[in-house]
Amino acid sequence: MRATVHPSVVFGQAAAPASKSHAIRALLLAALARGDSAIRNPPPGQDAQAAVRAARALGALVDGSDPGCWQVRGTGGVPSFQEPCSVDAGNSGTTLYMAMTFAALAETGHLAFDGDAQLRGRPVEPLARALEGLGARVARPDSGDGWPLCVSGRLRGGAAAVDCATSQFVSALMMSCPLARGGSLLTVTNPRERPYLEMTRRWMERLGARLDCAPGWGQVRIPGGQRWDGFACGIPGDWSAAAFLLMAGALSPRPVTVAGLDLDDTQGDKAIVGMLRKMGARISASPEGSVTVQAGPGGLRGARLDLSDTPDLLPALAVAGSFAQGVTRLVNVAHARRKETDRVAVMARELSALGARVRERPDGLEIEGGRLSGGLAESHGDHRVAMALAVAGLRADGPVAVRAAEAAGVSFPGFWDTLGGLSADVCLE
Repeated sequence: MRATVHPSVVFGQAAAPASKSHAIRALLLAALARGDSAIRNPPPGQDAQAAVRAARALGALVDGSDPGCWQVRGTGGVPSFQEPCSVDAGNSGTTLYMAMTFAALAETGHLAFDGDAQLRGRPVEPLARALEGLGARVARPDSGDGWPLCVSGRLRGGAAAVDCATSQFVSALMMSCPLARGGSLLTVTNPRERPYLEMTRRWMERLGARLDCAPGWGQVRIPGGQRWDGFACGIPGDWSAAAFLLMAGALSPRPVTVAGLDLDDTQGDKAIVGMLRKMGARISASPEGSVTVQAGPGGLRGARLDLSDTPDLLPALAVAGSFAQGVTRLVNVAHARRKETDRVAVMARELSALGARVRERPDGLEIEGGRLSGGLAESHGDHRVAMALAVAGLRADGPVAVRAAEAAGVSFPGFWDTLGGLSADVCLE
């Protein structure tokens, strides 16, 4: 699908989609709980559906007939699957990594994991080595490209080092190691995306699990033999997806309000509020959970923004920097190169094609702001790239046509309708 966004003034109110980061954690934790769980307001995107497939493959009963609530009957901490059993994780790295560690808790059998071409290109070895150090087995085919991965148990605990190339490696182990037979000591190198580690820690503590996390996340000590009961929860709004709507507001002379956002949530990407303020946007928040954004009197100005903990904000902020006065530097975000695409290289390439002056750095981007001319852009199948380029079309001198625009549906299925509902001039074909 091609989406063409014509220069438009956006305004009005939109609702943030439900957080897939919270939803995937909630669903997979429910899948390993004792008894029944109810997860309200789950997201409808492709990543969430991959998590449903994984939970079912682990032996949980998931009733998704009500789109407003997942009903889950858990496995009591011991997954079971009948071979041959496999999981298509699609494009969801979070689902892949977390379900891999839960599969290592099974007494018998193995679970095979595969995904789309982008997922197959994402790192997995640091997690595989950590699992093997804790007693599990991760096998690859002898021929071909090494997929599917086959994971079997039994996770016994022990000591393991894990390179935090993505926080999802550590989060996955924090979720599964409490169910191992013995205690685990994780030594974490290069901890990044720390708000997501904190999100996982709070989920585990909410369920009564015990973890001892050292300051700075260099070590995590986890007693084994733990269990948790089923639970009921609601999924909050997704700051990562809402960032594109907030950024659209920051480019508009009229206000855009995004509802369903909690400034006290652990999601790291709520940092978009402070970053857009630093760039000169006018932002206010209500106690009811809405955030209103519009361009400041002088428009956006360049800034130095450290994205070490928030790499998913890079596509949106790269577009914001393209329209800002002065230079915007997005730094300490080399790990964005290992997301669905190499987002550093992809955003440099696509914004340059639209007329931006962008320099690619090893750890980020340097953007001389001003204006974009418009033109044809590629999403490269990356949902965040697709949404960022769409918002670029709102302020470009001419329309921006985004190829493979359907990628937005991975995390924000209603994105194009939502953007149109804010009076954006969008044509889908």
